[in-house]
Order: sequence, then structure tokens, then C-alpha cells
Amino acid sequence: VRLNERRINMAFNDINLDAIDLFCGAGGLSRGLEDSGITVRLGIELNPIAATTYKNNLQGNVIIDDIRNISSESIMHMLNINVGELFLVAGCPPCQTFSSLQKNNTNKDERNNLIMEYVRIVLELQPLFIQLENVPGLKRGRGKKIFKKATDQLSALYEINSDILNCADYGIPQKRKRLVLHGIRRDAFQLLKKSIPDFTVALPQATHSETPNNQHNNTLHPWVPARVAFNNLPAVIAGQNAPLGFPNHETNGLSPINIERIQYIQTHGGSRNCLPERLQLPCHQKNNVGYTGVYGVIDPNQPAPTMTGGCITYSKGRYGHPTQARAITVREAARLQSFTDDYIFSGTRGQAALQVGNAVPPLLAQASGTYFLNILKQLQEIPV
Repeated sequence: VRLNERRINMAFNDINLDAIDLFCGAGGLSRGLEDSGITVRLGIELNPIAATTYKNNLQGNVIIDDIRNISSESIMHMLNINVGELFLVAGCPPCQTFSSLQKNNTNKDERNNLIMEYVRIVLELQPLFIQLENVPGLKRGRGKKIFKKATDQLSALYEINSDILNCADYGIPQKRKRLVLHGIRRDAFQLLKKSIPDFTVALPQATHSETPNNQHNNTLHPWVPARVAFNNLPAVIAGQNAPLGFPNHETNGLSPINIERIQYIQTHGGSRNCLPERLQLPCHQKNNVGYTGVYGVIDPNQPAPTMTGGCITYSKGRYGHPTQARAITVREAARLQSFTDDYIFSGTRGQAALQVGNAVPPLLAQASGTYFLNILKQLQEIPV
């Protein structure tokens, strides 16, 4: 046993900080992991436009294919690695049907099976660490059954922990709730447990808080308000192309009546509830109909609401600009997701908005990456 432990320990000292990103989309998860110091060597993505964004912004390769067609052998061959040598498998399986914003039947959506493809690749590659990000409904809503099946299978090889985190607690100017799962392979977990008896798998430490002064340790920063996304950008008109030098700074057009609505709302409290009858939509005149955020404007002094694929469409949520008569632009939405301005999204403005709305905020991914690097350090410090 001692010899075996010694071998394990040495493997931790030699491990390359390499990761793969399953369902990588436009690359928010990879960007954040790279920012933490991990090298993402491969992304897998079915959508060619999101994959183009990924390739243009990150150095890693992308396989553009359905994950169900990809074997772990081909991944190991491509990366020249063996089972157990990869540092991290991360991923965000598309599970929008578990989102609280979806009302359709979840049973028929084949995306719900893709989490089992994530499980398959993890169990075949056996990386040291695993990370999964998803909508909260996967754990506590409609997805509960499939999430339990996935975590039961992962638990055979990994000690895992998962919880629903608020992105605003990680310095992202957005109140976006996300399910995050961390896992440590059992051989490493046993070593850590032996060395640190009360060791448990944790999630990233929050860095920000809505009420930082009420915390016992005053090390937390206040939430970052949405206004940071609107600074230093030229004014744009709804429906016009992005101005030169400001890629993705464009949004959908607005009808004259919607321009009237947004201007009224901007000066009367920020929500559609203030609209006079002549500006109300017939469907909103009934009591409690629809999402109350629809047709609202973003409060610049608070983190923004959750960005979705419809974030540049004024009628899809509280996506009105605080002062200009338009919805927010793709660039503003990307900033609200914590992307830097040099991260450029490919495709039409609608395709770009979808990529932004589906992305893992880089700062959230970076917090996970930093956590895994700290655990590796603890493993390397265990005396052999």
C-alpha cells in the first residue's frame, strides 16, 4: 500500500495542468479555466458557429461533432495521454429543459441524456478532477432524477459536492443562479483525508456579497453593479450594426411602440407595471400574466438579471438599457457575463447573443479552476 501511495504522490507532482471542456460552446468555461492557470487542450461542441467563436478566442482544438460519436480512446490518442493522466474534465451539458424559464415537456428532450455522455467520458478518462456547471433545475427541479443517476455513477470513482451558486457572489455583475459540481478522484481524496482528517470536497469560496459588512470576516466585496457593463461604450441605436472598433456592440431593432414603452419605463420606475393602459400589451392587462421582468429595464445599481439567449430582445426579459431606447447589446451582455472586450463572438447578432446567454461566466469557471489548483498543491505537499 505504501508503495502504491508513493506512486500516486509522484504522479501528482508530474501531472500536466491539462483539461478538456465538453459541450464547450463559445468558450466561457475554458476562458475562465485558462485564466486560473489550467491549459484547456480540447473543446467538444456540436454548434459550428459557437465552435468558431471558441477557436478564434482560445488556443485549444475543437472537435465539431455530437459527443455521442466521440470515443474516449480518440480523445486520449489526440492528447497523447493514458487513463488517469488528465488533470480535469469540465463541461456544461445542454439541459435548458430543466431551466425554470422553460415550460415544455422535459421527458422528450434528448439533450437531457447528454449529462450521461459527460458521465461516460469522465468514467472512461478518469481525470484527477471533474467540474460540471448547469441550470439549478437539474439538481432541485425537473432534472432531479437524471442528476441523481449521474451523480450515483460518478460517485463510484469520485468524491463529489454540488450546490447552487449565485454568480454575483463571484464578482459577476449578474444575479445568475447556477448549479456547480466539483469532484476529486477517490485515490486522491483518500490521501487528502488521511493527511487532513476533516477534508471535504468544497465549492469555490465566494468573493463578493450583497451585504459584505454583515459577514463575520470583512474580506468580501460588495456585489458588482450592472452599470460596469455600460461604461465607456458609444451610444447605439436599436437595429444598427456595431460601430467600428466595438465588435458585438449591437442589438435588435425596436418598433415605435416599444421605443415609447421603454422610454416611459425608464422614467417611471424600471418595470412594465408602470405603463399606462394605452402602452400595455393586451396579454399583460390580465392579473399576474407572464414574467414580470419582461419589458423592464436593467437597474444599473444592482447586478443584472440572468442573461439568456434572448438577452438582446427587449420583449424577452428585463433587458432594456437603463438610459438608451433599446435592449442591451451583445457586448453589454458579454460584459455582464464577465467576458473581456477582446472576446469576440461569431455569427449573426442573434447567434452571438445565444452564445453569450448559454455561456458559463468566465469568472465563475476561474473560481473553480483556482480551487482545483489549490487542492493539487495540498496533494503535492503530503509527505510520502
